[in-house]
Amino acid sequence: MISQQLTIAFIVFGAAMLFTPGPNNIMLMASGLNYGFRRTLPHVAGVTLGFSFLVAVIGLGLGAVFAAYPVLHTILKYAGTAYLVYLSVMIARSGPAETGNTGEGRPMTFLGAAMFQWVNVKGWVIAVGAVTAYAAIAAYPLNIVMLSVLLFVIGLGSSLSWVVLGTSLQPLVRSPRAVRIFNIVMAMLLLASLYPVLKEP
Repeated sequence: MISQQLTIAFIVFGAAMLFTPGPNNIMLMASGLNYGFRRTLPHVAGVTLGFSFLVAVIGLGLGAVFAAYPVLHTILKYAGTAYLVYLSVMIARSGPAETGNTGEGRPMTFLGAAMFQWVNVKGWVIAVGAVTAYAAIAAYPLNIVMLSVLLFVIGLGSSLSWVVLGTSLQPLVRSPRAVRIFNIVMAMLLLASLYPVLKEP
């Protein structure tokens, strides 16, 4: 039997977690500014589908593996941190995208964004929290399906909102220098998002 009150509480939880600034949202906003809405859509799809898949896999048992072997959590934490530092450097070094540009400056692919969810520590925190706190939303395995679908819908809304925000800044950030400054600020925010992760024992 589906708990309506718990479902509403979970939707509020999902919105609070997924709409707040984090690695995915910062990168989506930067991509929206640098590459525009359409070119960022594969990135959006990778984030939303990849995260929903992560929630489903955790709900179906992977979380128990991490509980049994805490060292895996530590490995994930530092691998994710290293990758986020790398992405921050790439964002900081990127300039405005040119029409027909085939160089290094290109938006994240669907596969790259989907795979990123596995090293995104904030994503893991949200996924584990959702599964452990809201599993009673329905009977297993319907509860895991519901959690994954609801997070997909909320995540899609969040991802598109951040891309639109980035795209809406294009008229204000016109010069290559302004784009460079914006990218450096986004890179610094991405690095700042690591603080809670590194502070955690």
